Amino acid sequence: MSLELAGLRSLRSQSLNGLLAAAYFGAAGAAFHVGPGRARLWCVGAASVIGLLAWGASLRRARAIANIATSRIASAAQGYVELQGRSTTTDLIYSPLTQTPCIWYRYRTYERDNREKEWREIDSGVSSATFDLLDSSGSCTIDPDHAEVMGAEVVTRYANEHKHVEELLHGGRTLHALGEFITIGGAHTALSLREDVNALLTTWKQNPTDLHRRFDLNRDGEIDLQEWELARRLAVRTVEHEHRNIRAQPGVHMLRAPQDGRLFLLSPLSPQALRRRYLLWSALHLSVYLGGAFIALKVLLKI
Repeated sequence: MSLELAGLRSLRSQSLNGLLAAAYFGAAGAAFHVGPGRARLWCVGAASVIGLLAWGASLRRARAIANIATSRIASAAQGYVELQGRSTTTDLIYSPLTQTPCIWYRYRTYERDNREKEWREIDSGVSSATFDLLDSSGSCTIDPDHAEVMGAEVVTRYANEHKHVEELLHGGRTLHALGEFITIGGAHTALSLREDVNALLTTWKQNPTDLHRRFDLNRDGEIDLQEWELARRLAVRTVEHEHRNIRAQPGVHMLRAPQDGRLFLLSPLSPQALRRRYLLWSALHLSVYLGGAFIALKVLLKI
């Protein structure tokens, strides 16, 4: 994975809307403090560009949700899928701030900066423990690393000039998931007949006494070419039998962040509600872009 893709996933796993809001407020605050002129033009232009990029990102998310049908876990194809089921109620983890049992958490701690009269983030963290998603056909293990989580329950507490914000996904609730579906083991196990046959023959060679007892048919103390060919054929049949047994076992389904950087989404909201929310955000970001472009044009005309 490239460093650029890893960085994008790290940003995505955070609250995307929170990052955008901070960027907007930062640009607006800078524009207010610098006063009229080219500096203000650059600040307004930056906010407009952010709005344009955020509009495209939100619109792509809405389309991704609309363009893919929900799959059943047992029959889901390998690759990019949408799943919907109920999250597990076993092996729950506990959030660090409120000790709430959950399947996923993200927290941030802020300290009041009295000089700047604002909250400054001093600590943060997100869980990485896997959990299971179940539907009527089977179960799938979710690896939440780098997931964009939308619609989690938010708990905010204030104590001693500190603000604690915790986002939670609870067990036993309906969960919508969009990501890369893979099956480990079972019929999808990657096996090499050639490599396993060679490994088995190497093992047999390490015990010459047993090798001669089994394959030295004329008892001349040597394994000739014909006898070695019989040993090789037996090794092939043995490995093929083992491979059939391995592939007959049930595989373990897993959903994870797509390797190509596509959206990895977890949410207690329905696909319809998610799509509406992303479309609303796209409209808001588009209005920021258009408003910023209009203001930038007015500032430019006055210079």
